[in-house]
Amino acid sequence: MPHRIIIINGPNLNLLGEREQSQYGKLTFDELKQKCLHAAKVKKIEVDFYQSNIEGEIVTKIQESRNKFDGIIINAAGFTHSSVSIRDALEIIKKPKIELHISNIYKREDFRHKSLISGVVNGIICGLGVNGYILAINAIQELIENGNR
Repeated sequence: MPHRIIIINGPNLNLLGEREQSQYGKLTFDELKQKCLHAAKVKKIEVDFYQSNIEGEIVTKIQESRNKFDGIIINAAGFTHSSVSIRDALEIIKKPKIELHISNIYKREDFRHKSLISGVVNGIICGLGVNGYILAINAIQELIENGNR
C-alpha cells in the first residue's frame, strides 16, 4: 500500500507567482501543486495538497490528518512565527513531520528567524525555493520507511 502524506500550506501561498517573485519565484500555486503531485506519483506516494489563510482551519486539518496520513509536510508561512495553536496540533501528531519554507527565513526580517514549530518536527527545509517541496517529499518517504528516525 502506498504511503499517504499531506502537504499543508499556510497564508498567502495561494498567491505564489504573483507575490514577491524575488523571494518565492514565478511558479503559481497550482503549478506547484502539480509539480508535487507528479513527484509523489513517481515515488508511489499519495498526496493531499491543502492551503488555508485561516489559522483554525490549519489546526483542524492537522488534527484530522493524525489518522489519515503517514506524514505531514507543512509550510505554515507567516503562522510559523506566531501560532502556538499550530505548534500544539503538530506536537500531538506522532508521525513524521517536516517544516518547509520556500525562502530562507534566516536571511529575512528578524521576526522571521524564530519558528514556533521547529521544535516539534523531524526536520526543516528552507531557502531552496519550490524545489524544497520535492526534497521534503523525498525526505518524508525516508522518515516513514525508517520508522520516523
